[in-house]
Amino acid sequence: MLWKLVISMCVGLRVGKATAMKRLSDSVWLVNLWAITAAFGTYFCMYMYRKPFTAAAFKQDAIGQDIAGDWDQKAVLISAQVIGYLISKMIGIRVVSEADRGRRAWLILGLILWALASLFLFAIVPRAWQAPCMFLNGLPLGMVFGLVLGSLEGRQMTEALAAGLCASFILAGGMAKTVGQSVLDQTQKQFQWTLSEAERWMPFLSGLLFLLPICLFVWMLHQIPPPTQGDQAARSPRDPMRKEDRWRILKTYTVGISAVATLYLVVSILRSLRDDFAREVLTGLGATIKSTDYASIDFWVMLVATLANGAAVLVNDNRKALQLAFGTCFVGFALMLATVVGHRFWMTLSPAMLMVLIGAGLYLPYVAVHTTVFERIIACTRDRANVGFMMYVADSVGYLGFATLVLAKNFFIGQIPETQFAEWFLWFCGIGAIVSIIALAIAWQRFRTIENRSV
Repeated sequence: MLWKLVISMCVGLRVGKATAMKRLSDSVWLVNLWAITAAFGTYFCMYMYRKPFTAAAFKQDAIGQDIAGDWDQKAVLISAQVIGYLISKMIGIRVVSEADRGRRAWLILGLILWALASLFLFAIVPRAWQAPCMFLNGLPLGMVFGLVLGSLEGRQMTEALAAGLCASFILAGGMAKTVGQSVLDQTQKQFQWTLSEAERWMPFLSGLLFLLPICLFVWMLHQIPPPTQGDQAARSPRDPMRKEDRWRILKTYTVGISAVATLYLVVSILRSLRDDFAREVLTGLGATIKSTDYASIDFWVMLVATLANGAAVLVNDNRKALQLAFGTCFVGFALMLATVVGHRFWMTLSPAMLMVLIGAGLYLPYVAVHTTVFERIIACTRDRANVGFMMYVADSVGYLGFATLVLAKNFFIGQIPETQFAEWFLWFCGIGAIVSIIALAIAWQRFRTIENRSV
């Protein structure tokens, strides 16, 4: 019966485990296909608990009147969620680095249910309490990526698998807003809700639509076999880290990790601004937005970033693959800088094309860090470490910067008009590209002669 299968996926996570594991282990390609499907699906669905609310404007009160002379409600909600997400990343430095494969699925499901419950509270509480609900929403979700990535790292196909995982959040960012906009439109049409009522319930209803799918994908994630002996020989074992392991890694690679964290900080800020304020940027550039536009733009960005970074799996030498990843980062920053300068002085680009080029410039280095940089550093040194730990150190820095910027925009700079916001965003992209290229040069120099002791 279907309902029994659903219950076994959502609750049991053990029914049929031995059979599934045996079938998976029989074929390397089946393992990789299964793993990339499970990882992509899990993180894609997670975004439906995080991003759909950004499709709303939140400019009306409970009775549908325009809000004037007040703080930017949307920026307040984004700030609250980002602060929760930031704290989640900091907690994840320990939780993700110490989690073993047996606990990951249960942790992911618990975090998703927590996030869904917070969205239900968001729908029923007074407007003044919506920001705390969004904080509670961000608090569990920041740990999901590291738990998913833990099932993929340390394999000879890790870059391809991680690129598939990264494709999920590139594509899901636009798709989540498409889902959010569609739910807004349908609830107003079907239930005759006001815009304010639809905006309250839209985040919860969007997440509810993906509850069963995420249970299926988490079950699949739980069935992925551990890395083989060949994987461990090529990439090094990836064991849970102890406190002393974490401090040793930070002390040994302080300069290099700091440089990577700096460029990652800039990319995280710009990526989050582009993602959370896509509506404002496109509107400010003169675009008329349809619900499908967000997904269409991010599809092309996803294609460029994942194919370019997934190709690193073809390079067996860990040191060469690391240098290739730094080269990919440089191409991304150069593309972003050229796009901004060209748009300002001699090129006329459509708003959609501009967002595609800026997105590709941001996601090329962003995905490179997720898929290759930390993975190959660990493979070269063969230290007792895992990618989840290094990623969450960088993520904590990145989201700290973004949270600070969003708070400054809302509480100190004031509400920026949409026409000015787009220009401000492009100017910041140009400055960010220059800073990131400098940080990239430092990281390249630090890791240029890293010892390659892989087999």
